[in-house]
This record gives sequence, structure tokens and C-alpha cells, in this order.
Amino acid sequence: MAITGTQRFQGVQQGCIALLMGCLLVAVLLLASAAAWAMAELTPEQRAYVAAHKTATLCVDPDWVPFESLNSRGEHEGIAADLLQLVAERTGLAFALVPTKDWDESLAASKEGRCQVLSFLNETPLRKEWLLFTDPIFNDSNVFITRVEHGFIDDPASLTGESIVFPRGTSMEERVRSEYPNLTILTTGSEGEALDMVEDRKADMTMRSLIVAAYAIRKEGLFNLKIAGRLPNFANNLRVGVVKSEPVLRDVLNAGIQTITPQERGQIVNRRVAINVQTGTDKALALKVSIVFAVVLGLGFIWNYKLKKYNAELTRLSQTDLLTDLPNRRRLMTAFEAELERARRYGRPFSVIMLDIDHFKAVNDALGHLAGDRFLIGFARLVRDSIRHTDMAGRWGGEEFLVLCPETGRDQAAHLAGRVLAAVAAHDFGTGRAHTVSAGVSAFESEDTGDALLSRADDALYKSKQTGRNRVSVL
Repeated sequence: MAITGTQRFQGVQQGCIALLMGCLLVAVLLLASAAAWAMAELTPEQRAYVAAHKTATLCVDPDWVPFESLNSRGEHEGIAADLLQLVAERTGLAFALVPTKDWDESLAASKEGRCQVLSFLNETPLRKEWLLFTDPIFNDSNVFITRVEHGFIDDPASLTGESIVFPRGTSMEERVRSEYPNLTILTTGSEGEALDMVEDRKADMTMRSLIVAAYAIRKEGLFNLKIAGRLPNFANNLRVGVVKSEPVLRDVLNAGIQTITPQERGQIVNRRVAINVQTGTDKALALKVSIVFAVVLGLGFIWNYKLKKYNAELTRLSQTDLLTDLPNRRRLMTAFEAELERARRYGRPFSVIMLDIDHFKAVNDALGHLAGDRFLIGFARLVRDSIRHTDMAGRWGGEEFLVLCPETGRDQAAHLAGRVLAAVAAHDFGTGRAHTVSAGVSAFESEDTGDALLSRADDALYKSKQTGRNRVSVL
């Protein structure tokens, strides 16, 4: 009997299906093996904790789609839920959900001890009063959301007479309130209400993570809104918060978080924020929709690429002193806090050097401010060339400069400061006179706060100034 073209096609189709099913089976086996290999490595103390406790009580944000929410059955779902499920599988520790009506109630429940774990939040000084934090479990940028007619926001500090609305209790409200007093802060009960206030012109802007913003604008059809810029240096480094009485629990969760790969995070995001296209029997229409979607997606990638480049330059400019091209005070403080935390956590040496140009006012008075600017540029270049590549020098303000010296004890830092002083004294700045600089050195001690360490360096600098200048003092 002759085989028709249709039968031949069906045979090929069945063979492809069989091959596909075989590939899927292999993929499932590989995934199962990978999951087994990804089990967290727990210390004996941590294994004993898991064996003794079995579960940890968990509070979440019930309305933070797509990061997390409580569905109609009261179940935790979203990106945070998927990530925590991986942590649970790989540590053997289960989570017992404590339902709450909103994020404020979750925070209150954590403070009162009704839940040991908060699922997905930024670390802030206020929250550190009662919480320990894991390493970041997820990272995402923060963006401004405005109406489409609003201009691009490259520097939020330059805005005047504008308002920004936040859901109550967010870490971004706390930080923006501190860093940008020029903005009027409004608060509301939920993410959706914040977006509605911007759409209804009751607020000029709100701020959300990039993922939440893109999801909400697409999902809710908020076509009067747009992403109008990124907040410099304010990324969401989302962590798991654990009550201070449970340090071993925090370490168990950390061990689980460290097993999660970037690929797994990407798969979870794609699953939770995927665009679903409904298709009917009209294949021509489906093809047109697919073509339009591909074009829009391509344009989106191009726009995102250009925005990333623009934002990278904005970030660099926001962290750089425009005159000397050294890190500015904001960038210095970010690096200082990171090095201070590393020194505190791992018991490593860390020192700072405070520099102040001697009699700099005389340069401005005698030669003018343009000559003073040229002097500062030359001085900054000289300091940068005199320190090691592991150190960071930046402009602290005016004629004061700060050098961060990781892995450096008090004596090494004093020697390095002396090298800078010698280089300055020997350099011809083109002013027709000799110039010197005074230095104050301070080294991290186990009980130091950041303010205490900087204050000692400042006191040491003052001592150098009072005892004749052009010298290094150590406190």
C-alpha cells in the first residue's frame, strides 16, 4: 500500500514528538541531579538547628506583585516565594506563613516576634535595630514612574516643587526622605494606590523596582505612565530579614541563598513576568501579532541598551567630582561603609587618611580661583599617583581629600601618608611657590562606628595643622 504525503508527515511528526519527549526526560533528570548537587553545605551547628526546629515562621508583603503576594487561597506566591522555596528545599528548613493584611502589619509582627523571618526587603539602619540580614537574594534597580508628559529625570536633586508617593513602610521612602529633601513625600496604602495617584495627577511620580514597574504598567494597561529614569546608587539589594535573636537561622538561610544561581533567578523572573499572548484559530492574525510583538521587543531591547549606557554615564557623573575627576563624597561614603563592614565582619585591618592642603586660601587670594582649580586638579592627580591601586582617594570637600586604605594597618597608612606629603612637597605646581599638605591617620578598631573612625582622622588632621603643618598625625 502506498504511503501518502499526509501519512509521511504524520510519521515525521510522531518521531519529532518522541524525540522531544526523550529530550524532556533527559532535561528533567539533569535538573533533578542539579538540584541534588545544589544542596546547601550546613555546619554541624546549622544542621542541629534545622533538625531541632524544622520550620521558621514567615511574614511577607501580601501585595507586592510580581515579587510576592498572597493569593485567594492565602498562599505565598511570586518571585520571592519561588526563591524561598529553593532555600527551603536546599536547607531542609520549611517556612510557616503568618498571614497579614499588609506590609505594615508584617513589619509589626516581626518586631513583636510573631514571625522570625521577613521574606524580601532592603537593609536599612532603622530595620537593623531589630533584624539581622542575609546576603542579597535578589537585585533590581529602582526607577521613577511618571505620566508620559513628564520629562526624563537625570538628577532628582534638581527637581523643585514636585511630589513623590510611596506605599507606607518602604525602605525607599526612608532613603529618599533623607537624601532628597527637595521632594515632597506622600504615602499611601499600596503599590496600586501609588500608581493611581500618579495617573490621576495627585502626585508627580512614584518609585518602584524596575521589574515591578514594567509588570504593573503592562499588566494594568497604565498607558498614561512611563519609566522616566533611574535613581542613582539606589538599587534594591533585596535580602531576607531575620529577628536578632536567631543568628543561626540567618546563617542557615544564607547557606541556602548561596546555592541559587543567576540562571535560576533568571528563570524565576521569566516565569513570573512573562508576557502571555492569547491565540485563537485565526493564524494570520496570530502571525501579525507575533510580528508586531517581535518589532516592539526589538525596539525595547535597543531602548534598554541605550538607557543602560546613558544610566551608566549618569551613575559615573553622580559619583565623580567634576573638577578633579576623583570619587566624590557620596561615592567615598558608599565605599567607606562597605570596607568598614568588611573589616568588622572578617576582622581585617582598615585605615583612612584625611588630607588638607596647607594655606590653600592663599593660592585663591593671590592667583585667583581658576589657578586654584588648576592647583586642585594637579594635586588630585598627584595623590592618585602616590597611593596604591587598592586604595581609593576622593575629594571630601573644598581642599580636603580622603584616602581609604583597605587591608592596611595604622603604621602602613602613616607611611603611605608620608609618601603623599613628600610627593606634594617635591612637586612644582606652577604657582611660583612651594606647597605642602597635612595628614591625619586613623585605623579601624573593633568597636568603631563609621563616625568614630572619621572623627579620629579629622582630629588627627587638626593636630597636624596645630603643630606646624606638613606632617602626619595618627590617632
